[in-house]
Amino acid sequence: MSTSSVPRPEPAPPSGPVRGTRLPLAVRHRMPEGARAALALFAAVRLAGILVVIIADHLAGHTLTRSLAHSWDSRWYLHIAAHGYGRLIWISPAGAVQTDWAFFPLYPWLVRAAHTVLPCTPGQAALLVAWAAAGVAAYGLYLIGHHLYGRTTATALVALWAVLPHSVELTIAYTESLFAALAVWSLYSVLKGRWLWAGSLAALAGLSRPTGFAVAAALGVAAALELLRRRGRVPLTLWAGVLLAPLGWLGYVLWVGARTGDLFRGYFTVQSAWDSRFDFGAGAVRFLRTLFRHGGGVVYPVALMLVLTGVVLFGLLCLDRAPLVLVVFAGVLVLLVLCGSGSFSSKPRFLLPAFPLLIPPARALARTWRVRPAQALLVGGALAVVSLLYGAYLTVVAHSPL
Repeated sequence: MSTSSVPRPEPAPPSGPVRGTRLPLAVRHRMPEGARAALALFAAVRLAGILVVIIADHLAGHTLTRSLAHSWDSRWYLHIAAHGYGRLIWISPAGAVQTDWAFFPLYPWLVRAAHTVLPCTPGQAALLVAWAAAGVAAYGLYLIGHHLYGRTTATALVALWAVLPHSVELTIAYTESLFAALAVWSLYSVLKGRWLWAGSLAALAGLSRPTGFAVAAALGVAAALELLRRRGRVPLTLWAGVLLAPLGWLGYVLWVGARTGDLFRGYFTVQSAWDSRFDFGAGAVRFLRTLFRHGGGVVYPVALMLVLTGVVLFGLLCLDRAPLVLVVFAGVLVLLVLCGSGSFSSKPRFLLPAFPLLIPPARALARTWRVRPAQALLVGGALAVVSLLYGAYLTVVAHSPL
């Protein structure tokens, strides 16, 4: 059975005027085998996660969507969507001046657009954007898995992404689902040789999160490999995609720099006020020292375990000889998590878009499903229960930064 996600062409219609024309890609595309079942599974798990959070909010005496739409960074995004940039400043307990320029603009732009055209509150619009992006990302994951490894592995890849311990953050008013959707489809376009689409989506990914340049970096490495493989005989669309890819991230960084009066360093100064900078792992070492001396409740040890698991999975991904574009993308995100400062409790969230890390366990789960389906179901069910309960604890009970 072919694992290609592109259907075989149908015979050309016999009639005259439309003969030889090609429909747009979005119209010609067909869902590959098994995609609907995988998306239904993803939706069921994440809807269950939303319900568990709502129930936990009710038991805690919170308003209906407090933890979904108004948690931590969500309030900053909603304020930007309503009032634009430069209107919100917060003085941290350490005396740092934190501004809304630290937050990239694509998500609040989409929230504002959804609120403008739909009869909903800004918080509801933020959730609709996040939920729609999560679904688009899940479908892209299935296409990549199906293209590379076939139906069973593709389904396992989507299922594992749905039941990660921090997957609740795909369905709250955060940017992870939007960034993941753009990254997944950009990398899928690279795998299919659609360089212009890849570059355009990478540029949008760069407007969605500070880590968005990881997509442009992966695309650049893949393009360089293609250039070597073809001895320079590459289409113009490859060059256009490579040039487009970093423009979103660079454009916003330079815009913030211009607003602060320091074109090239202004954005990084803004991020430093949030204790967000590349410190080559010094912050992680300080965190480990504090954790081993004083403990850290539940969230911080779990975060450490998840980050270490991500490192192991990256090693397995390299041994699995996955496509280089996926390895580079995941590797950049893992490097930023290990060598970036900031609250360690947020680091597992930064790994959520690093979906290639799930390819080795997805392939293992697919092999188990073929010979022992009951064991595969037991593993998947246990992971789902842990994900739902921990997600509710993380968003409603724990007071650690998400």
